[in-house]
Amino acid sequence: MTIQPQILVDADACPVKDEIYRVAYRVDVPVIVVSNMHLRIPVHPLISRVVVDSGFDAADDWIAEHAHAATIVVTADILLADRCLKAGAVVIGPTGKAFTSSSIGSAIAVRAIMADLRAGGEQTGGPAPFRKEDRSRFLSALDLAISRVLRAR
Repeated sequence: MTIQPQILVDADACPVKDEIYRVAYRVDVPVIVVSNMHLRIPVHPLISRVVVDSGFDAADDWIAEHAHAATIVVTADILLADRCLKAGAVVIGPTGKAFTSSSIGSAIAVRAIMADLRAGGEQTGGPAPFRKEDRSRFLSALDLAISRVLRAR
């Protein structure tokens, strides 16, 4: 039995949803947009939406439970990325950064250090603004991820 490739989107703060839809149409891969609130999505047979309850990490839990080897997960959440990698999924961030089993440990460590600094009152700034170059890098990473998943089938 062949598992159908799919793209799962951690959608509440995802800045590249439109790009994901365009790529999905081109390569005929379904997209599931997962969020804690009702988001508008295109009316198209490849695009569906899952609205989870507002519980802490409810969207993350749904995505992690549905991730598998034929799944591409788009998220900026490092802990969710780790869970999905463990399920065999390909994971990329909205800036095009690929999360891998060899890079996720250091990403988690940096996240923990930054959380400790913030807890101690340190001003850490926050994420860099999303740029045009990030969008372009994301599109390249998504194309690579889809090719990887389709080859593995």
